Amino acid sequence: MTAREARWGYLLVLLAAALFGLNAGVSRIPLRSGTPTDTFTTVRITGAFVAFVLIALVVDRSALRVPRGRALLLIAGLGIVGFAGLQWTYNIAINRLPLGIALLLEYLGPVLVVLWVWMVRRERVHQRMWPALGLAVGGLAVVSQVWKGLTLDGLGVVMALGAAVCFATYFLLGEHTGTADVGGPLHVILWAFAAATVGMNLVQPAWTIDTLGDDVSMLGRYAESSVPVWGAMTWIVLLGTVAPFFLLLIALRVLSATVVSIVAMLEPVVAALVGWVWFSETLNAIQLLGVAAVLTGIMLAQTARDVEPALPPPQ
Repeated sequence: MTAREARWGYLLVLLAAALFGLNAGVSRIPLRSGTPTDTFTTVRITGAFVAFVLIALVVDRSALRVPRGRALLLIAGLGIVGFAGLQWTYNIAINRLPLGIALLLEYLGPVLVVLWVWMVRRERVHQRMWPALGLAVGGLAVVSQVWKGLTLDGLGVVMALGAAVCFATYFLLGEHTGTADVGGPLHVILWAFAAATVGMNLVQPAWTIDTLGDDVSMLGRYAESSVPVWGAMTWIVLLGTVAPFFLLLIALRVLSATVVSIVAMLEPVVAALVGWVWFSETLNAIQLLGVAAVLTGIMLAQTARDVEPALPPPQ
């Protein structure tokens, strides 16, 4: 990996994180207009799959080749868990929790990445891993204010933690696609979204959505303004799903999952800013200290991984 490739990798992750953070706010528009979470997730994933097929038809038709054998299993796992599972749990979490806290809980996923490579791959990790975990868990307790009987929505917390598991799976499987013979990034993400599309449409078909033509409030400080649901969904599919997921998968071809997950921590920061500017969400001083503790713990955990796998450049 050259220095130029690494710089491009960092830039791609930063841009993806910013788009994901902003998308957390946009997603609330259809979710709070009455669109069921399952239907919303199915439409989002199905729309992204269709977009990737169109991109492949124009850019690289070889990406339409159906993967086989081990590659098919790897890509299907990435799609069902890393895409469909992540989006379903994430959508519920952001609808029931403040944006910053929902994303903060999701970003325990990078800590799970390090625990996985230590316990399963038997890679050596630095001793700072343990104080890092203490900071992350303690910080979450402070953010949640457990001494008040857990002031956060219980289902929202469970879904956010589920998103953390799916997020870790996304990074680990996405990293593995860079070392396995599964094809280029477009081939991988197209068929991963194909698997996710099949899975979500079995749960809740996309055509059952009946709110696309509705004009709905933009919520928060912009509640007096309205947008059509189809307009919000178009943003969510193209700029909140297709662009950032593809950018991250390309970045995972030149950077390790550990590095990508550290840089991607910009997402909860952006989401917290969106929550403050758009939805007037605030945290008290003690909760802000908890946020700082969690972020510090996550960063320490990522630097505790001593072995950085070398990934080939994008194909």
